[in-house]
Amino acid sequence: MNDWAGSTKKSSMIRCIRTNSGNADFQELVTALDKDLKVRDGEEHSFYSRFNSIDNIQYAVLAYENDIPAGCGAIKEFSPGTMEVKRMYVPPAYRGKGIATAVLLELETWARELGITRLILETGKRQPEAIGLYVKNGYALIPNFGQYENVENSLCFEKILSPQYA
Repeated sequence: MNDWAGSTKKSSMIRCIRTNSGNADFQELVTALDKDLKVRDGEEHSFYSRFNSIDNIQYAVLAYENDIPAGCGAIKEFSPGTMEVKRMYVPPAYRGKGIATAVLLELETWARELGITRLILETGKRQPEAIGLYVKNGYALIPNFGQYENVENSLCFEKILSPQYA
């Protein structure tokens, strides 16, 4: 578990914890994410929501700013050696503080510890903040995978993880 120091205010402290989908703070942030996506995705939301269940997610990360839940993300197995990044969200009031990057880096560290060598993800074209986050953190655009193969609004990314060194 890593603690991440925020630099936006002297008194601001960002810390990340590892948990699972049973965590109430994670569930609350995902509910807010789903409300945001329902607006952004419009009529396509019901298609995407089928693939975003948080039941039985074993690997979730929560970010807290001054002990207030300020961001979340998760990884789940996709195929041997590959995990999919899911449910990344930072409420609007907490954006621009490095919280999403802190969550993503913690997920990457956790994946390496699990022996994972590749992370993949899907995001929507109507989510420019997410696209920017992934590009900034070294994710490369790939052909759409799985259920997103022929979906016009979807963009898929991957990142090859370097091995974990002790």
